Amino acid sequence: MRSILAKSLYVGLAALSLGGVANSVIAPTTANAASKAKIVSKVSLGKDGQNVQLTGKNAIYTKPGTVNGAKRVVSKAKAKNLAASKRSADYFRAYHMALTNRGTVYYKVVSMNGKYRGYIYGGRVQKAFTGGVQEATTTHKATMPTRTTGFHLRNVNKNTLWTAPKNTEYKAHRVSLYGLNKNDTFKVSKAVTKSKEGTLYYYVTAESDSSISGWIYAGEGYKDATTTEFGGLTVNVADQAATNDNSVTIQYRDAKTKAEVAKATWTTADKKTVAGQAVNDAKNASGQTLTDVLKSKLPSGYRAQSDTTIADAVKGASYGNTVYVDIMAAATSKISMAVGNVMNTVSAAPSDGKAPKADATTAVDVINPLKKGAKLTGKDVQMALSADAIKALTGEPTATVSSKLGVIAGGFTTGAKGLQTYKDKAGVEYHYEFSIDATSFTGDNWNKHFGDELKATFTAQLVLGKGTGTTTGDNSWQA
Repeated sequence: MRSILAKSLYVGLAALSLGGVANSVIAPTTANAASKAKIVSKVSLGKDGQNVQLTGKNAIYTKPGTVNGAKRVVSKAKAKNLAASKRSADYFRAYHMALTNRGTVYYKVVSMNGKYRGYIYGGRVQKAFTGGVQEATTTHKATMPTRTTGFHLRNVNKNTLWTAPKNTEYKAHRVSLYGLNKNDTFKVSKAVTKSKEGTLYYYVTAESDSSISGWIYAGEGYKDATTTEFGGLTVNVADQAATNDNSVTIQYRDAKTKAEVAKATWTTADKKTVAGQAVNDAKNASGQTLTDVLKSKLPSGYRAQSDTTIADAVKGASYGNTVYVDIMAAATSKISMAVGNVMNTVSAAPSDGKAPKADATTAVDVINPLKKGAKLTGKDVQMALSADAIKALTGEPTATVSSKLGVIAGGFTTGAKGLQTYKDKAGVEYHYEFSIDATSFTGDNWNKHFGDELKATFTAQLVLGKGTGTTTGDNSWQA
């Protein structure tokens, strides 16, 4: 019996010993399996190189991450920060592709500012840009200015041109301005906004030398004849000296007390006028009529007493005289936009058949979808507000906006197109379309006064197709 027991104990101890050995070699064996991954092909993407942004799901390595010797360049945590960045410098360019014997795709990428470079996991489908990266649209078309010629560089030593808006293309660089002088003029042929920052750029060409052209920061852009400087551009116009024979004095006065609030002068560009002559539709050096100047020179914090105040003031205006404009204190509200409901559904499958058949009740699993409460800006959505709605944002500071909420809510674009592109795991492209939640708009802002920030929430509906569109021209109403 003792002999049998001893043999049993011996066999048991042997088994435990073998088990301990087995456990000690499992991790090294797994590590060796990982180290056996190798690159089976490499190819330059060439003209198929793509502007991308990180998704934050994968780190960046000196080699494809599963290949022996790969060292981490950007951690997953840092990749998440770069994915959420609002700086164009944190976009990347995918310019090389590597395939491993495991069927995985890696892209070699470099950040637009050249700070980070390495390989990142890109899924299992070549040129699909999934996994750690997704395609990026670094700029969006913007509204062209109403004037497109006769612009100057504000400072030829400082306000330079770029081959692309800075950090929207890898290796975008300054354009040589050799031979240019401060009096040379430029014409505008394109306008874009940078997707991350929302800043406006114009593509300009020297009117005296078409070889000098490029993109320049345009600030808030050219708006009307009152604009003289914007970004790196300027319009140099000067009136002739004002005299009794060529000018009109403008006096803005409080509508109740008739006390003077501010004064201005309008001077015609015509050099043959005399005192007492009717102004009519004459223009100044900037191309502005007397009416234009009356509107543009309204003192800050005031508005015309009525819709006909300015028209009444200019009737019968003549050179050498004064026109009076009655004004009232006013405040203007701005509107912040946010996502309310998010509908991640689509109504039809694309013609290429890559997406599953779907109807309006079928959910789509897009990567990094919009979240309820997310803030929206002009870089996210092609949202416009009607002229009547913009006008309704201004009123007496002590008055509530409640009576104007219906007009404002009705002025938003219905089904406004989103500018950002989203993808599902199969690489199918989608965008959102946005519609105002009028009921919430009324409830959220009922007790707000003119001058207070108003809140607008929108339903975001997922739609098949890449996000495209042009940013709105007048976004002065956006908070």
